[in-house]
Amino acid sequence: MRTKLVVGNWKMHKTLAEAVATVEASLRWVDARRDVDVAICPPFTALSKVRELLRHTHIQVGAQDVFWKDSGAFTGQVSPAMLSDIGCAYCIVGHSETRGRFGKLEVAESSLGYFAESDHTINLKIRALLFQSINPILCVGETEAERQAGQTEAVIRNQLASALEGIDPSEMYFFAVAYEPVWAIGTGNTCDAAEANRVCGFIRQVISDLTDADVAQNIRILYGGSVKPDNADELFRQPEIDGGLVGGASLDPHSFSRIVMAAGSNA
Repeated sequence: MRTKLVVGNWKMHKTLAEAVATVEASLRWVDARRDVDVAICPPFTALSKVRELLRHTHIQVGAQDVFWKDSGAFTGQVSPAMLSDIGCAYCIVGHSETRGRFGKLEVAESSLGYFAESDHTINLKIRALLFQSINPILCVGETEAERQAGQTEAVIRNQLASALEGIDPSEMYFFAVAYEPVWAIGTGNTCDAAEANRVCGFIRQVISDLTDADVAQNIRILYGGSVKPDNADELFRQPEIDGGLVGGASLDPHSFSRIVMAAGSNA
C-alpha cells in the first residue's frame, strides 16, 4: 500500500523568521503522524534553516525548483548539487506557475514570457535531480480553457510523455506526480473529489503505458489545487489520490497540521 505524502509548497512567502515560527508552530502535530510522509518546500532562502529545524524529525525538506546544471555561469540559478548539499529529499518540477500557466494571474499578461519553463527543461531537471538522488515531484494539469475544450487527458498525456522521455523506469519508484488543475490553483476552486480521483487514475494508467505496471502501482499521485482542511478528508479517501501538494493552506500551521491529520486517518 502506498504511504500518503503531503507536501507544503510555500511559494514566494515567508522571511527566515516567519519560516522558523511556522515550522515550530506545526512541528509537534505534524511529526506525530509517522504514518504519513511529509515534506515542506520553503523558498531557497529558508531551505537550510528549515532543514536544520527538521533534522531529528521524519519531516523532509524540498525545493520549489532547480536548474539542471551542477555549476556554471547561470546567474540566479540553484543547482541539484546545492540542493543535495542542504539535504533536500524532494524538488517540485514543472509547476504551472513556472510554466507561465496561472489559475489566478497576479502579474501583467505581457510579463508571462518571463516564466519560460518547457517540457524539455522539465525533462532536464528530472534527470539532474535523479543523478543527485533527489525525488522529483512532477506537476501536470490542464487550464480551464483546455478542460472546457475536452483536452484534459491529451494535455496531461503529453506533459507526462515529454517529462519522462528517456527516464529509466527503475529510477521512478520514488517519484511523485501531482495533478494540479491550473484553474484550481490559488483560486479557491477545488476539483470535485471523484473527478480528481478519475484524473489521477488516468495519470497512473499513462505512466503504466509509458513505463510498466509495477512502477505505476508504486508511484504516488498527489492532488494539488486549493487543498484545504475542509476538503482534504474527502480527497484523501479516494483510492487513486496518494496525498496532496498544498499551497496556501501550508502557510498556516494549524491548517497544514489538519491536512496531514486527514491524510493519516485515510492512510
